[in-house]
Formats: sequence, C-alpha cells, structure tokens
Amino acid sequence: MSPRISDAPVLTLEQEERASGLRTLRKVSPYIWPADKQWVKRRVVWSMLALILSKVVAIGTSFLTGGAVDVLSGDLASVFTLGALGLVVAYGLARLLNVGFQQLRDAIFAPVAQRALRALALETFEHIHQLSMRYHITRKTGGLSRIVERGVKGVEFLLRFLLFSIGPLVLELLMVAVAFSWYFDFRYLAILTVTIAVYIWFTFKVTEWRVKLRRVMNAQDTDANQKAVDSLLNYETVKYFGAEKREATRYDKAMAGYEAAALKTSYSLAWLNSGQSLIISAGLVGVLILAVLGVESGDLSVGDFVTVNALMIQIMLPLNFLGSVYREIRQALVDMGQMFNLLEQPADVSDAVNAKSLKITGGEIELDDVHFGYDKERAILKGVSVTAKPGQMVAIVGSTGSGKSTIGRLLFRFYDVSGGALRIDGQDVRDVTQESLHAAIGVVPQDTVLFNDTIRYNIAYGLDGATQEQIEDAARSAQIHDFIMELPDGYETAVGERGLKLSGGEKQRVGIARTLLKDPPILLLDEATSALDSETEQDIKESLMQAGRGRTVLTIAHRLSTIAEADRIIVLEKGLIVETGTHDELLKSDGRYAQLWHRQQADETVG
Repeated sequence: MSPRISDAPVLTLEQEERASGLRTLRKVSPYIWPADKQWVKRRVVWSMLALILSKVVAIGTSFLTGGAVDVLSGDLASVFTLGALGLVVAYGLARLLNVGFQQLRDAIFAPVAQRALRALALETFEHIHQLSMRYHITRKTGGLSRIVERGVKGVEFLLRFLLFSIGPLVLELLMVAVAFSWYFDFRYLAILTVTIAVYIWFTFKVTEWRVKLRRVMNAQDTDANQKAVDSLLNYETVKYFGAEKREATRYDKAMAGYEAAALKTSYSLAWLNSGQSLIISAGLVGVLILAVLGVESGDLSVGDFVTVNALMIQIMLPLNFLGSVYREIRQALVDMGQMFNLLEQPADVSDAVNAKSLKITGGEIELDDVHFGYDKERAILKGVSVTAKPGQMVAIVGSTGSGKSTIGRLLFRFYDVSGGALRIDGQDVRDVTQESLHAAIGVVPQDTVLFNDTIRYNIAYGLDGATQEQIEDAARSAQIHDFIMELPDGYETAVGERGLKLSGGEKQRVGIARTLLKDPPILLLDEATSALDSETEQDIKESLMQAGRGRTVLTIAHRLSTIAEADRIIVLEKGLIVETGTHDELLKSDGRYAQLWHRQQADETVG
C-alpha cells in the first residue's frame, strides 16, 4: 500500500482565491480597526453613522416626492401637511442633506483610508528590502513593482467600495424592503426580492467568468511590463546588437496577447451590462404594473405610484454598479493577496532571536572551514579557511567561478554559510544583527550602481547627514573632486538612471567616494578599480591604501597588479585554496599565482 501523503482536499483556483480573499480581509482589518489607535476607531464609527443618516434621508426623499404629487393632484390622502411648496423645499433640503452626509462620511473616513494605505505600502517596502538577495535575483523587477502597485491600489479600492458601495447597498435594500412591507404590501416586496436575487445570481455568475478573463489580461499585462522594463534596463545591450526591432517585436507580441484578453473582457462587460439592464427593467415594470393597478382600484394615490417608482430607482442605481464593483473587489482581493503573499515571504537571512550588535575590537575576519553553494547540487566553496588579522590587507584571487566574490557576499551576509563559520572579532556573523554588521563593512563592488539623482546625493549616501565638506573630502580621496567641479552643475549634476550619464570609471570613483565617506572599520573591495585606466587606478589604489590604514581590508581582485602590496594573497581554484602567501613568495613558488601573473603581464605588454 502506498503511503498517504496528505488528507487535505485539493482546492480549485476559485476556492483558493476565496480562501485567500478571506485571509486578505482578516489581514487588512487591523489597519481599519487598530487596537492601539482610538482615533481611527472613532472616525470609522462616525463615518458609518453619517452613512446611515444619508441612506435614511435618501429613502425619505422618495416619500417627499410622492407627497408633493398628492398635494398637487388634490389627493387629500397625503399624510403631509406642508403643502406643495413646503414639500418641494423639504425635498431640496433632503437631497442636500443626503449629499452632505455622504461628503461628511468621505471626509471623516479619508484619514483612516490614507493611513491604512501608507502603513501597508511602508510595510511592504520595508519587507522587500529585508528579503534576501537569493529572492531578489530570482524575481523580475517589473513584476515585483506591479505586485506592490496593484496591492496598494487594491486596498484603496476595497476600502472605498466595500465600505461605501456594498455596505450602503445592503443597508438601502433593507430599508426599501421595510418601506414596501409597511407602506404597501408583500407583492411589491416579493417582486423586489426576486428581481434582486436573479440580478445578484446573474451578476456573480457572469463576473466569475470575467474574473478568469481579467486574470489572463493581468498576466499578459505583467508579461508586457516585465519585457518593457527588462529591455529599458538593458538599453546599451540592445544598442550593441542592433536589436531595437527585435525588442519592439517582442514587446508588441506581449501587447497583442494583452489586447486579445482586453477585448474579451470588454465584450463580457457589454454582456453583463445588457443582462443587468434587462433584469432591472423587468423588475421595475412588474412593480409599476402593481402600482398602476393600485391607483386604478383606488387603493393607491398617484403620489404612491411616484413613491414606488422613486424607491425602485433608489435601489436600482447602486445595483447597476454591483457587477463592476464585485469584479473589482474580487480583483482587489486577488491583487492584495499577492501583496500579502509577498509580505509572508520569509527571508533566507534573518537576525537570530537573541542577536546582539557586532562589537569591533580590531576587525579580524575569520573563515573557518566555510562551505557554500547557491544551489544544493553545486558547491562553490568547499572548505575555505582564511584569517585576516586586524589592519591587514588580504587579497583573494583566482579564475572566474573560483568563488572569490562569493566570499564577499558571505561576509556581508547576503547569504548564510551552509557549513563552517564566518566570524568577525570572534563573533559569528549569524549571531549579530545585520544592521550592525552592515554598518561595520564598507563595500566597493565591481559594478557600481548609482541612484537616479545628483552626484552629491550618491556620494552622501555613504553617511546619513553628511556635510558638504565631508562629501568633498571623500571625493578628493577618490580622485573625482576635480572632475566634478569641472561639470556645469558641479555636485548637483544628475547621473541618470543607474548612473548612465557617467563613464564606468567615473561611476566607480563615485562608488569609492561613497564608501570612504562611510568610514567603516572593515573594507571589502570587490574588483574596486576594474573600470579605471592604469593612471587613475594607481591614484585610487594609493587612496584606498591610505584609507585602509588601521582597517582590515579584504580585496577581491582579478587584476593582480592591484594587490601586489597585499599582506597576504589567497589563491582560489574551484572553491578550494590552492596557494597562500605574499606576492613575492607566490612568484617564487612558481605555482598557480605565478601562472596568472605572467599571463596578465604578457597580455598588458601585448596591449
């Protein structure tokens, strides 16, 4: 007998979405009714009171209209004694009060809704930054931004329509049902009930079909958006290969899928609106026929006929929006569900329960038999042990894929080691807070990415609240101050998206200045001078050597000329240390390092 894997029932997509919708409502409710925010609760209560008053006035308006008709027609059966002119004035005041209470409701509730939106958006934004690098490198930026954008918009829509469309509609239906039962007879209520039941059944059935179409349309929209963002982020690559037409065709193909799905959605909307109109019209005609017969028999007045018509119109108008509102609420719940799924996405790297702040006493870095692989099937580091003493400059070199940059990522704790330990001053990096760890390490990556802002902003990013003098000192140390001052806007020069307005060397120097401004006790240089010419590289190398005095410096290098002065050089090959020593010692041993050195020297001579 085969083992039982699970007794849990298999849910359909609709059942999963319904369960997700209930979960979403539970998660969003604390933002509307927070236990620690009494002012929010008061505003919700007052807005609901204003809503009820507006609906009471709206129902009363229908009776005022009928009363005015009775008075004008001379029907003494009218219960009103205000006279025709008084009833008309009362009618106008009632309409004004109806609108006034609705606007008051919106004004009272607006801070509640905006607070909820802001809190959810901030929580999502912070959580995305807390997610590990493994998550981010497997996600597409365009798709991720769309999930957040749709989720926040979904919250706004849900708050607005669930509370102020569905809720008021239910309240209004109950009031009209009471009015028909009390003022007229059960036949009117029966027709109204059947009409609403058929209307809701038809609306929900067609809307469920439309939700499936909308799901396909959203998938096509996300696909097109991802392709557009991906293409624009790789603008230079597109140009290098003359692939503008290819990219346009690829994008147009995605948009063609969106167009086809959008057309089906539009056609289904026409079918929904037509069916709703037919059902509403049938119900309205049925009620009005009863009213006409009542007037002819003398049981009802002409004003009563007008009241019946006004009451039907009163509830049919909001019913007209039920289909679109229901569909949008369903879609909002789906969009919010995706956002809450994102919020529930656990981080691969998180602080330990009792994590303490990292205490730097010297800056010693120790890799103790470290094993790691991005995938379980493929090991990158296979037992690496390295110690960088305080104040030392230790260089890690090796061929591509040997694991050099991986050590830097493990030190900054973008990933956790799968075996062994990585310590700073004897403290396992897994036992300290990430905030204190990141504050202690300054990184100059191989590919410096800049914010789409000014040069001043990008350098100042290294130290929150940095003064202009501190920014300029860091720029001088990175050999870029003179270049900046030659620009028309100086430090206020915009660098463009991802820093594309600057050359590779200029971007790298801005990145170095940013890290020097941070002034950390540990420096991690990951091919920090790879984008610079030889002359600038020598100047910056001297600046980095000066900046590294008194600090522990871990340099990951491909160009061996940049690390010849290192106190110790580690040679990696296929995740293992094959050599270690100073530059001179390694050359004398005539091993792997010597091979790499002579090959690079020969390449530079030929160049």
